[in-house]
Amino acid sequence: MGAMEETVQNVLKQLYDLDHAVQVSRPEPAFGDYATNVALQIAKQVGKAPRDVAQEVAEALRQTGEFSEVSIAGPGFINVRVAPAKLISRLNEVWTDRYGSSEDGAGKTVVVEYPSPNMAKPYSVGHLRPGNQGWAARRLMEETGWRVITDNHLGDYGAPLGIWITGFLRFSSDSLLAEKGVYELGRVYIAMKKALKEEAASGAHELADEVQSWLLRFESGDAEAMAYSQRFNEISLRHIHEVMGRLKIATDYELGEAFFAPQGKAAVQKLLQTGVAIQNEDGSVIVPLEEFGFDVPLLVQKSNGAALYATTDLATILYRENEWHPDRVIYAVGAEQQFYFSQLFAMAKKLGIKTELIHLWFGAIDQLNEDGLRERMSSRKGVVLMEDLLNQAEAKAQSVVEGREVAEDDVKRIALGAVKFSDFTADRRTNILFDWDSIFALTGFSGPYVQYAAVRVNKILQEHGTGTMLVQDYDYAAEKAVVAKLIEYPEVVRVAARDLEPHKVASYLYELAREMNRYYEATPVATGGVDETQKQARLGVLAKVSHVFTHGLSILGIEVPTAM
Repeated sequence: MGAMEETVQNVLKQLYDLDHAVQVSRPEPAFGDYATNVALQIAKQVGKAPRDVAQEVAEALRQTGEFSEVSIAGPGFINVRVAPAKLISRLNEVWTDRYGSSEDGAGKTVVVEYPSPNMAKPYSVGHLRPGNQGWAARRLMEETGWRVITDNHLGDYGAPLGIWITGFLRFSSDSLLAEKGVYELGRVYIAMKKALKEEAASGAHELADEVQSWLLRFESGDAEAMAYSQRFNEISLRHIHEVMGRLKIATDYELGEAFFAPQGKAAVQKLLQTGVAIQNEDGSVIVPLEEFGFDVPLLVQKSNGAALYATTDLATILYRENEWHPDRVIYAVGAEQQFYFSQLFAMAKKLGIKTELIHLWFGAIDQLNEDGLRERMSSRKGVVLMEDLLNQAEAKAQSVVEGREVAEDDVKRIALGAVKFSDFTADRRTNILFDWDSIFALTGFSGPYVQYAAVRVNKILQEHGTGTMLVQDYDYAAEKAVVAKLIEYPEVVRVAARDLEPHKVASYLYELAREMNRYYEATPVATGGVDETQKQARLGVLAKVSHVFTHGLSILGIEVPTAM
């Protein structure tokens, strides 16, 4: 809760002995610095007309001495202005080296699962959002005091392994695998999926049977199947680590489906013994969930005894409960899995698990087709491999800084910042449009725009110093809007963490960048007739702006370049 909200809440308690959650907005500057419609909200509760309540609250706010002006508009809106000196004093009172961080989650543990790619295919654009959103969730939890454990739940088990082995034996060779690595595995996987589809259409099942045979051989510990699995997984995992390194994301653990499959099968047997699960006549095992509103039961084991996603996810939940005792688990997985996760979480409740399980879902990545219409990004239409996308992004970034002395590392920071920031320009639950021109725009809601604002601040500080925290003989009138924006930041982070909505941090950083551009247009910082008092005060404010840019971008997994 911000200082303004707290002040109004205290007034309501004093006047009406009322505990009421207060919302404060930032109106147009002509009306004031802050506004609240709380009088309209509580009028009926206190038995008075909204305007009368507004007058009583406004008078009490004047008596606090916190505001230079308090006025009433319309039927009960309260607008206030705060003197610049009050704002800067308030900012300095709450300022710390960790400004923007809090201890809201202190003493609690959260597990965040991301990016969890399928090891049967090269790292694709489809796992851009799980990585970005999962990393941002991790950072939001860290910055609000949680103990965070991260796990890359690798798709290294199940049907893909059988498809890999069968496809390798039919369509590939040792030499091709040695030459092309994970891309050969991806080609094999796609070729096999096509062959399986054609076979199913013809009514045959030879290939499908072979896929299942290899999977069952692996599950039984067959040496040849185990050797193939290890060989393919090493190739795929090396590739995944390379791409994650370029994306600047990492996890504490990489406990994939293969790790949990044996535990999952044992857990299914326990569910059968306790009556939680039911075995059908064909041998498959289900968990009925009617009490949670699901007509369709959750299938936790195939008729042939093979494990499913639900089998390994059951084991994963139980393992985390026993090993890490989390208060919360966050799964960064796309919107298409909403129904499955709702079933999975219902099963966890049926087992008596109290941990808060959250599906951090998000929309797809769209692109514009030749007709200018939005469609889902795919291998048939543009970039699909993450390495290709990052290579193109770096080429775009190089063109943006053409003619300037920008190091290669900074070009990579700009490229990755543009790609990542594009993920946070809207609520995660919406589809995002991946458009090269907009994500590299230097004048719009983009990563490079915010990065450039941060670089500009840092350059001024490098040239002139970091100023003074609070200059007593300066009124800070020119910096008022910037200071007011800085005061908002901790609450922005708290709300983004509470709602798991990192786009709120991105929106704030964009607004701060715009505010800084307005500031520069009207106010010289350290040159152009600026005296020493003005210079030290203004540099002191810019040092705080620099901290917030760096802190906020780090939540989004974005670094500030040294030059642009």
